[in-house]
Amino acid sequence: MKLLCMYLPQYHEIEENNQWWGKGYTEWTAVKNAKPLYGGHIQPKVPLNNEYYDLSNSDANTWKWQAELANKYGVHGFCVYHYWFTGKKLLHKPLEILLDHPEIPIKYTMCWANETWTKTWYGKEKEILIEQEYGTDHDWIEHFKYMLKFFQDERYIKIKNKPMLNIYRSSDIKDLDKMLECWNTLAKQSGYDGIYIVASNNNGPLETRFNLVDAFYNFEPGYTLKHGLTNLQNYKLKVNVLLQKIYNSIFEKKKIEYVIDAKEITNMMYTKKKSASNSVFPGVFTNWDNTPRRSYKGLIYKNTSPDLFYQSLRTIKNTQLNEDHDYVYVNAWNEWGEGCYLEPDSYHQYQYLDAIKRALSRKKY
Repeated sequence: MKLLCMYLPQYHEIEENNQWWGKGYTEWTAVKNAKPLYGGHIQPKVPLNNEYYDLSNSDANTWKWQAELANKYGVHGFCVYHYWFTGKKLLHKPLEILLDHPEIPIKYTMCWANETWTKTWYGKEKEILIEQEYGTDHDWIEHFKYMLKFFQDERYIKIKNKPMLNIYRSSDIKDLDKMLECWNTLAKQSGYDGIYIVASNNNGPLETRFNLVDAFYNFEPGYTLKHGLTNLQNYKLKVNVLLQKIYNSIFEKKKIEYVIDAKEITNMMYTKKKSASNSVFPGVFTNWDNTPRRSYKGLIYKNTSPDLFYQSLRTIKNTQLNEDHDYVYVNAWNEWGEGCYLEPDSYHQYQYLDAIKRALSRKKY
């Protein structure tokens, strides 16, 4: 069981975020400004020892610390979000710093987060910040050239001599077949046998062009919440949300609109069948609370705990079939704004990392 942790690079200033959200904005801005919204609500989340790091520091000390933690507790590598908008890069500096420090012992792969950026966090989904467009072969070639320097890194994860590339919204790419044909040709010219494409199963439309991708990964808990509920469960959820919205429109004292039982979702995560023709890498999640971004309109999973996370890992380990490529995607290493992280905080400290170590050390039942 090889754990790949989703990794967010938005812990440094960029000009665009300064323009859109205010000078000095990073992920830590929302995290620090979070407030508890009900009794027992643990907000704000505080990194252990106030480790509010800056990923733009060229000394790579944060990367070194993160790699040390990951290796100590059994994390196989990071799946780092990559942002490319027809030639324009965003939040690219941290990964380039890692590339410049080959001495840091951490395996990694990239996930092209190919979504249009909007002000969704503040309930303004239609206000576009930067639109995702896919261009033509000229842009595809430029995109490949940029990614190639990472593919050539010995630490970059490869399967059967193919660099692994994850795509978050592959179903949004109309000409995916032509794009991947271009990339596979370029990869072979660069000494590889192609690119190993892993499409994300998430809370959006699912990829159905199975012949174009090599595998899928389940991005939890969003995938199960969107595609795994029964009709009755969906109905109950919608009714509860509607009632909360009505309540909030009437009373001054607000309630969280979306509250999900993590135990119920976790039990459902392992009942879905695998694809007959593609590998499906399962997913797990530590926690979820995006109220730092969306306040009362946020989504909270109640009953999360290091023990529930441990049980999730044990369940997957006992049912994993492909020992050669038994990747498990963990949401997440450092999604602090969504309450979804493995890094130690002031409340749980190292308990989630300890859960990984315990799960990996135990034999299958």
